[in-house]
Amino acid sequence: MALHQYSLNFEQEQLIGLPKKIAAKPFLKWAGGKTRLLHALRRYIPSCFGTYFEPFLGGGALFFDVAPDIAVLGDANPELINCYKVVKDSPHLLLRELAKLTISESEYYRVRALAPEELSPVERAARFIYLNKTCYNGLYRVNKSGQFNTPFGKHTKVKLADSNTLGAASALLQSSLLMCGDYRTVVENAIRGDFVYFDPPYLPVSRFSDFKRYTKEFFYEEDHQMLADVFAALADKGCYVLLSNSFHEKIASLYSGFHQEQVLMPRFVNCKGEGRGSVTELLISNYEPGK
Repeated sequence: MALHQYSLNFEQEQLIGLPKKIAAKPFLKWAGGKTRLLHALRRYIPSCFGTYFEPFLGGGALFFDVAPDIAVLGDANPELINCYKVVKDSPHLLLRELAKLTISESEYYRVRALAPEELSPVERAARFIYLNKTCYNGLYRVNKSGQFNTPFGKHTKVKLADSNTLGAASALLQSSLLMCGDYRTVVENAIRGDFVYFDPPYLPVSRFSDFKRYTKEFFYEEDHQMLADVFAALADKGCYVLLSNSFHEKIASLYSGFHQEQVLMPRFVNCKGEGRGSVTELLISNYEPGK
């Protein structure tokens, strides 16, 4: 599918009042997001590359930081991708819908109980952002039936969104193709010179770090093996490939033929105090950083 550069239409620009010079940034609070790791990730951005691919999009911290001219973005979470599409196409309508919501525990559980498939795309996106900003630690977690089950975060002073943030995100997303589905489908058209960043659900290193329940389908050890095979295939194509994961001997072994760097990452998303603090993560690439 061809990608084209667009600009916000007149109605969007008038309603949002967005100066084009405002840099885009994540509009979601994302557990496992990479904002605090950007200082390390930036060294791995190729000086020149074609299309940017990110198939485990989440909060999109690196995407917004890189601000690529053209991107293919994907995720297996349909609520997340619907939200990005609405931000891309109708940020003004999304802001209006968010303005209807109030912050309280009773409202939280009312919104959480809504069936997203029965809502319009804009209402669905507003529900997603509302739950994301008011749930416990921004943790997106579902049960095996795919139902969001994170409890209320006890937040009373929450800013759900603002026109500048959504407007800047919308402007950047105009040159991006958004896909909901398996990461292998998202990257299948990557060619030599493209840049692919993988940020999959991490392999747990302790009983306090289980982040597999991101969609109703879990991400198991065999999935990490398949991902390593895809990583190697993209490297053989001549793509620049970067992956972040937990520092685990099994992960290190899967990518033993590639460049690896250990980095410290603060971790705050845990109800157990002993599950917080700094953890060691791995950055893996098929090229030397800074080149």
